[in-house]
Amino acid sequence: MSPRWTPDPNVRRGRSVVHNLHAHLVFTTKYRRGALTDPILTRCQQVMAQVCEDFGAQLREFNGEDDHVHLLVHYPPAVALSKLVNSLKGVSARYLRQEFSSHLSQYLWGGHLWSPSYFAASCGGAPLGVVKEYIENQKRPGP
Repeated sequence: MSPRWTPDPNVRRGRSVVHNLHAHLVFTTKYRRGALTDPILTRCQQVMAQVCEDFGAQLREFNGEDDHVHLLVHYPPAVALSKLVNSLKGVSARYLRQEFSSHLSQYLWGGHLWSPSYFAASCGGAPLGVVKEYIENQKRPGP
């Protein structure tokens, strides 16, 4: 490790990569029905944390309301975000529908818990303007 670089616990290291990738994910319930309760959200967080762990990722933050959830996920570059999202939604839907079937069946039908769409945004690190300026100010060699 370079002596110029102060170790950052958020920066993860792999065999040939140093990374710090975070994604903000939002999943909504099918038809935006207000089906989620506090016990459901608590169990959802547990399931999603385990799915992240299985992918080598970390669920850094989780919260939600009655019709959607927000996740902050720290993930390695080898993980395709779309595959992680599919597993998060699929596994959580399966467990939650099994464990809370009597409650969820009042709001949802057809075996679906989550809307097929989702929101994903990269986050963390410096603002884009700062990164752009840093790249512009590199000392490019002459001809």
